[in-house]
Amino acid sequence: MKRRTVLAAAIAATVMGAGTMAQAQDSTMAQVRDNGVLRVGVTQAPPWYSKDIISGEWTGGLGVSMGKAMAETLGVEFEPVEVTWGTAVAALQADRIDLMFVLDATDARKEAVNFPETPLLYYSLAVLARDDLEITDWADLNSSDISVSVPQATSMDAFLTENAPNADIQRFPGNAEAIAAFQAGRVDAVTLFHPPLIAARQKLGSGQIIVPQPVESRPSSVAVRQESDPAFVNWVNEQIDGYYKSGQTQVWYEEFLSDFGLDPSKVPAIIRERL
Repeated sequence: MKRRTVLAAAIAATVMGAGTMAQAQDSTMAQVRDNGVLRVGVTQAPPWYSKDIISGEWTGGLGVSMGKAMAETLGVEFEPVEVTWGTAVAALQADRIDLMFVLDATDARKEAVNFPETPLLYYSLAVLARDDLEITDWADLNSSDISVSVPQATSMDAFLTENAPNADIQRFPGNAEAIAAFQAGRVDAVTLFHPPLIAARQKLGSGQIIVPQPVESRPSSVAVRQESDPAFVNWVNEQIDGYYKSGQTQVWYEEFLSDFGLDPSKVPAIIRERL
């Protein structure tokens, strides 16, 4: 009888241990603290993320600044992990990254990953087009004679597909590739939200930035892994809410613009109250 009791206790302990391990594996917050690393998805897309070409280090951009600040708050190391906008969700699901800044909370993405309640920032969809191209409305792009580049599998892609279905839409892995296609003259325009286009226009030295009518402004967010423990998504929500309300989000954005050689006062804000 005693042996059965001991055996039952051992089995119970094993089951409880397995349950605790499963819970730990399902907790991003616990994993980040245990590993001492916050893994942030990054992709070459100024002003959100910017890699130094010479050193290969991710040195600038709103997402880099915010990621470093959040890692410091947790007392862990900031670790950038390169992804694309189209592969960020899969990287979260595969436990390659812990979060990805500036990923819109679309209905499709909500099926695969979680988002905090508080928006990260706000921006408007815009077009960087040839100087001789006349664009006032989104309908002006809706022609097979006009080629437009856009990052694949993004909210920008979905909007352009719906509002300019007749355009020659050319899809690329990320912002950098979409902009490069415009720079090389392979497309007539590139569609992104306005902040990356401002940085691109500064670098290229040509092209016109247009916010077509009707203006499409929307919030962006931070994607995190789906899990039963809400600790991490709640913590991310608290952090970005504090950054937004204190104005720190806008400060990081303007710091990058200044370093990039742009006058922040002449660039649309990413705070809704100032758009």
